[in-house]
Amino acid sequence: MVTQSSTPSPAATRPRGPGAARALEHGAIGTGDLVFFVVAAAAPLTVMAGAAPVAIGMAGQAAPLGYLLSGLLLIVFAAGFTAMSRYVRNAGAFYAYIGRGLGRPAGAGSAYVALLAYNAIEVGLLTAFGYFTASGFQDLTGARTPWWVWSLAGLVAIGVLGYLKVTLSAKVLGVALVLEVLVLVVFEVGVFAHGGGPAGPDLTVLSPVHLQNAGVGGMFVLAVGAFIGFEATAIYAEEVRDPARSVPRATYAAVAFLALFYTFTVWVIINAYGADRAQDVAGGPGGTDMFFAATTRFVGPWASDTMHLLLITSAFAATLAFHNGATRYFYALGRAHLLPRRLGTVTARTRSPAAAVLLQSVLALLVVLATVAAGQDPYAVTFLWTNGTGIVGIMLMQALAALAVYGFFRRDRRGMPAWRVAAAPLVACTGLVVLIVLVCRNFELLTGAATGVNVALLAPLPVAFAAGIARALRIRRRDRAAYTRLTTADAERG
Repeated sequence: MVTQSSTPSPAATRPRGPGAARALEHGAIGTGDLVFFVVAAAAPLTVMAGAAPVAIGMAGQAAPLGYLLSGLLLIVFAAGFTAMSRYVRNAGAFYAYIGRGLGRPAGAGSAYVALLAYNAIEVGLLTAFGYFTASGFQDLTGARTPWWVWSLAGLVAIGVLGYLKVTLSAKVLGVALVLEVLVLVVFEVGVFAHGGGPAGPDLTVLSPVHLQNAGVGGMFVLAVGAFIGFEATAIYAEEVRDPARSVPRATYAAVAFLALFYTFTVWVIINAYGADRAQDVAGGPGGTDMFFAATTRFVGPWASDTMHLLLITSAFAATLAFHNGATRYFYALGRAHLLPRRLGTVTARTRSPAAAVLLQSVLALLVVLATVAAGQDPYAVTFLWTNGTGIVGIMLMQALAALAVYGFFRRDRRGMPAWRVAAAPLVACTGLVVLIVLVCRNFELLTGAATGVNVALLAPLPVAFAAGIARALRIRRRDRAAYTRLTTADAERG
């Protein structure tokens, strides 16, 4: 194990079996790659075309500020998060941060929550990819195909990309991201080329007074969920070049870009319909298609058709990003003996966590097959339900990680300013707790399910946390040396 340097020692990289090694490939990822992983995981086109109309239907003109305020809160969180990133370099990310700041049992508990959350989001996105692709294929050809055929094809492609070098995934995500952002920019330019909407650009939409609107609480459910996945900057810390610079830069760049891009795009779509009409349109029978309809009107049918196609690649890119994140949690927990040790190895040739990739792929396959066998809707049930659980799980980890930053620097600020390692983490933790309460109180807006189902979807999170704590305490009783290594494997101390 490496505790003082990011360069793997011979012991750390010595194969344990045929084709197996211990360490991920150090220095394979640059700052730009990290930004692509984060923003692709957020799936800007899916968020804007798929979720933003619902947010507008709930809160009307308050929607742009909802995305902006959510982004600002996460930038405050990032201040402490990136300060601690100088001392923690671990593929388990939040697990390692929480363990170092709040104790190993809490870290192990959060690790199990992270694993549950990332798997839930990844398998849900996979079924959504199949659903979007089947719909798009029918629109183009008139032929109906089962959604699960596309999901299985996507799973094979994602599994192969996960097995190969991580830089290939970064290139795929980069291309998909550029295209989906570009089509939204084309839409925005089209709106302004036609005068900015019926009444022209209306800056009063951005007034804080709209935050008093009914439905704001539910709107924040979608706004916060739009940023899920920026933890990826820390997940890849063991594989990045110059992590002391790359992780903070990528984190700030990704969150700032998403906050500004989301806010501007939602403001533009409201102006496209008129500030006085947008909420009624979004809440009406064709509300979910408001981006496509506006794109057809202000740019042309070709742009709307392109947007439909890129919605498919957006879902694929997000699935790939979360698949990679989940496999690295499997890897980190296998290495820490919180899961079978085989998961903590990588291939000697590609330095990818192959055992973790295989396990993650099998789990996703089982969920797809279960959805088919039960005859459930892949989008309205599997996607929305699993992502509801996953979003809350990641938000819980963010709140704990913010508190962990404060705990880590409480006795020794290590030259860091107090605002960054004390005030910012506490403010972020408080804000995240408030938003978690809002999300849980409005959870049915995410899932569309009854109360009993919603309770069942949230219950696994505390169960997973308790299981992780129990596992850590068991390791402490049986192997004190292994317990001491929890959350510190491959960490760097500045």
